Amino acid sequence: MDGRHFRALESMYLQAPVNRFYRPTVEISEGACRITVEVREAFFHAAGAVHGSVLFKLLDDSAFFAANSLDSEHFVLTDGFSSWFLRPVAGGTMTAHGRVAHAGRSRFLADSVVTDAEGRELARGSGSFARGRVSLAPDVGYHRKKSS
Repeated sequence: MDGRHFRALESMYLQAPVNRFYRPTVEISEGACRITVEVREAFFHAAGAVHGSVLFKLLDDSAFFAANSLDSEHFVLTDGFSSWFLRPVAGGTMTAHGRVAHAGRSRFLADSVVTDAEGRELARGSGSFARGRVSLAPDVGYHRKKSS
C-alpha cells in the first residue's frame, strides 16, 4: 500500500459528521491505526466518567481503519466486535491503537486497545471485518490524491 491510500482514509474518517462531536486525530499505516481524543465532560455518563459508547467507538474505529488500510478498493464492514471496559476515565487523553491480527481473502481480524496518557489500558476489543461492496470513492469521502 502507498501513503496516499492511508491519507485518503484519514481524510474520510475526519470528514464523517459524527467526528465533529468527538474531534479526533487519526494516523493510519499498513495494518494499523491510532486515534486520539481529548476527554470532554460531554462524553460523561451520570456517574462522571466517559460513557462506554465513546470507548466502543474508539475501539471499533481504530480496528476498522487498521483493516481498511489493507483494502484500497472497498469499504470494509464490521461484522462482529467484542469489547471489554477495564477502568473508568474522567479526564486527559484517550488513544486507541488498532492492529490487524489476521488478513484473509474476504475477512480481517483486528484488535484494539484504548490507553490513557500514562499508558494504562482503559478498554480492549477484537473485531471481525468483511470486505464490502461499497467502493472507496469520492461519494463516501475517499479522495486519493495523485502522486507528484
